[in-house]
Amino acid sequence: MTYRPATVKTINRGYTFALLGAIFLSTTSIIIRHMTLTYQIPALILAFWRNVFVVATLIPAFWIINKRLLKIQRKHLGFLVFFGLIVSIFNSFWTLSVSINGAAVATVLVYCSAGFTVLLGWWILKEQLTWVKIVAVFLSLGGCVLVAEAYQPSMWNTNLAGILTGVLSGLSYALYSLLGRTASQRGLSPWTTLLYTFGFAGVFLLVINLIPGDFLIGKAMHPGELMWLGNRWEGWIILFLLAAIPTLAGFGFYNVSLSYLPSSIANLIVTMEPAFTAVTAYLLLGERLTPIQLIGSILTLSGVVFLRVFETKQVKSEPVTLNVSAQEGSSHG
Repeated sequence: MTYRPATVKTINRGYTFALLGAIFLSTTSIIIRHMTLTYQIPALILAFWRNVFVVATLIPAFWIINKRLLKIQRKHLGFLVFFGLIVSIFNSFWTLSVSINGAAVATVLVYCSAGFTVLLGWWILKEQLTWVKIVAVFLSLGGCVLVAEAYQPSMWNTNLAGILTGVLSGLSYALYSLLGRTASQRGLSPWTTLLYTFGFAGVFLLVINLIPGDFLIGKAMHPGELMWLGNRWEGWIILFLLAAIPTLAGFGFYNVSLSYLPSSIANLIVTMEPAFTAVTAYLLLGERLTPIQLIGSILTLSGVVFLRVFETKQVKSEPVTLNVSAQEGSSHG
């Protein structure tokens, strides 16, 4: 890996990739919600097939474009297996949260990850914990509380499962961000990282679905349920498109941003996603946010704007050093 001074150009590039990731990722919850409503497909079965189709899309693409992206060094294997485990946990909680809370609320809840990412990034990766980040985190978390209506005691009685899955999806997303940043520091190609982490995640999800019993919500009750969609080919096509377009592009651009930005900043930027999801969920699914939930969404977005303004001022006045992967030119997945 290489080190270079941060400039406004590199910061802008990181912000652009993170924003593009947010735009694409904002459509994933819409498609997941459509699948759970239309086909009643259990969340963990959906998560499994999403991972399968991501891998099925990447392998032939890499074979044609750049076969070197299919190769990894043995020293990275253990890291990628662990990363894949975290991806499987994140995919599980995220899909469950969408099925329980709806697309708009689940998307905002997952961005409690902003707070987790800043704190864990400071603790584990030794990223700077500035007052600007702290303010942005409070704005982000405060917005999540309002959107989840977690300030109402009754919500903890009637929607405890929804709140918990939403928060746990945020925690696992934070871990994903930290590991993505670590992969960049290790010099791993972002697209190679995407292939192997989603591949290992698919294996973990397959095992979970095949374990007998109903100990987890949304898993297959027996192996035959893995083929839940049967001959409903339109459902398979939608599921494939979920993996091939918004998942690949969303996580791809987000991982690219982690090559230019600390994980805490990148994760705060993609909190723009709830705004895109809320509008799309309203137009396509008829989901509506209450006035308080709208205020919460605005608080979350204002944290990003606040962070962006001060980040630019800091770089212009006193350049800092960012750790940038030598692979940055090959995009992050």
